[in-house]
Amino acid sequence: MIHKTAIVDSNAKISENVIIGPYSVIGPNVEIGEGTVVQSHVNISGNTIIGSNNKIYPFASIGNDPQDLKFKGEKTSLEIGDNNKIREYVTINPGTEGGGGKTKVGNNCLFMVSSHIAHDCIVGNNVILANNVPLGGHAHVDDYAIIGGNSAVQQFTRVGKFAMIGGMCGVVRDVIPYGIAHGNRSILQGLNLIGLRRKNIPNKEILSLSEAYKIIFKNENLTENLSNLTNDLIKNELVSEVVNFIEKDKKRPICTPFSK
Repeated sequence: MIHKTAIVDSNAKISENVIIGPYSVIGPNVEIGEGTVVQSHVNISGNTIIGSNNKIYPFASIGNDPQDLKFKGEKTSLEIGDNNKIREYVTINPGTEGGGGKTKVGNNCLFMVSSHIAHDCIVGNNVILANNVPLGGHAHVDDYAIIGGNSAVQQFTRVGKFAMIGGMCGVVRDVIPYGIAHGNRSILQGLNLIGLRRKNIPNKEILSLSEAYKIIFKNENLTENLSNLTNDLIKNELVSEVVNFIEKDKKRPICTPFSK
């Protein structure tokens, strides 16, 4: 159902059972999947694909030009998955040529009021961005990560799966999977044990991860500390994910328990 006051370009691809509310504007290169609800006063533009059963609240702006001075109007895109809740005043921008050309959002995410996903970001599944959380360009946020209200994630920063960021935190260094970080500038505070238990991770696996955590962050020499992990610990899937995360991009600083 499309409200009579909505403006939907004739070239837009709107699936069955999509609801588009009053005064919303849908551009010509937009695709919207089945069951998605677009409430009033929403603007969706650009080369944007939105999956099924999403709910988009008033005054969201999706697919408009990246906030990047290097952007010169080149053809880039935004892809959003299924079952996401995109609350009021959320902004999500497409990619840029210099960042690969695509911003991508997974499934089952909650983006609270005034959160922002910048150009070339990759956001996984089941991610929560609380109120007023901006992701800078090229940021990667993995599955089940939670970022607390008024926290800002610097461009190019990675946040690992199941990581939890406290409120009012400046995230300027990569946060390991399963880590908890907070502080004016993000400091690693330990492991997200509550999140692990909620996902029914066996206690034996959690204990191994805790043991590895103590070794990895014994001091600031992460390279040497990683070499001290035993084979038994590295065989643990959780530990392996943390190790791979740290070693994947050695140019990026890692959030540690040590203040900078």
